[in-house]
Amino acid sequence: MRIIDSLFDIDDSMKNCCLTLGNFDGFHLGHRKIIDTVRKTAERLSTKTAVMTFEPHPAVILHPEKKPQVLTPLFLKAQLIEEAGIDFLIVVKDSYKMLTLSPADFVKEFLMEHLSPQAIVEGDDFHFGYGRSGTVETLASFGETFGFEIVVVPPVTDQSDSKVSSTIVRRLLQKGSVASASNTLGRNYRLMGQVISGRGKGAELGFPTANIDPYEQTIPAEGVYAGYVAINNNLKNLCANTANISAIFSLGRAKTFISDHPMLIEAHIFDNGVDDLYGKYLSMDFVEHIRGQERFESEELLKKQIKIDCDKAKKILAKEINL
Repeated sequence: MRIIDSLFDIDDSMKNCCLTLGNFDGFHLGHRKIIDTVRKTAERLSTKTAVMTFEPHPAVILHPEKKPQVLTPLFLKAQLIEEAGIDFLIVVKDSYKMLTLSPADFVKEFLMEHLSPQAIVEGDDFHFGYGRSGTVETLASFGETFGFEIVVVPPVTDQSDSKVSSTIVRRLLQKGSVASASNTLGRNYRLMGQVISGRGKGAELGFPTANIDPYEQTIPAEGVYAGYVAINNNLKNLCANTANISAIFSLGRAKTFISDHPMLIEAHIFDNGVDDLYGKYLSMDFVEHIRGQERFESEELLKKQIKIDCDKAKKILAKEINL
């Protein structure tokens, strides 16, 4: 997949493509359905596929007080889009001028001037232009004028018949419902960061942990989780790694040992053969919530609980492998 981060780099090979536009934060099942439709439409029209996304999220510029927490940073989003079989990823650097174009000017001065797409695929709730005043119906009317096809993708719903959305994924993670979030995403939620020096308390208790300084992403609720990790020397390559090393995660405040309670994000890896991780990058793929955080009256009680948690995590992950 070719990544274009400047409109000046768009060339004739990208013209007449099948295009979809959006933030695609989370790259959930609804997004995947849109991308699948892009591929099928492009195949029918014998053309290339392109995704246009925006960096940063438009709310950061227009309504910074309402900006959402990020689920998938750009480098992870790019990896997921590439794995989905897209030819071109166009990253539009948001500006106030571009975000305040009218729907008509957005289509005429932006889309047609740079890309002249043969088809545009969007969800039924797509909005564009100043104040999000443009809709798929608006886009369809411009399609008749400028000669591009519009394909509208119906929404994907979850088990409760709610429409799948990035907002729902964030809410699930904030409640610690990582298994439900995985069902909505179509994959385990991935949190990434660089391994940093910790307090060494886990090692003293017989359960050494890798502490990470997380990237700017949505962090699941405080608690203990079963999951998998992947390890790499750089963040970009980490996105392409399959997380297949079993681990247990602890997110929260060190209530048992210290009073100021800093937020700690730790992974205890079950594979004893893992080398020193300091300075490397680690991803945490969340599988299932085990329990909330709590304070223990002694180290012995904490050690007993950690042993119980680890045994439970191993059973959860063994069941995952056998599915």
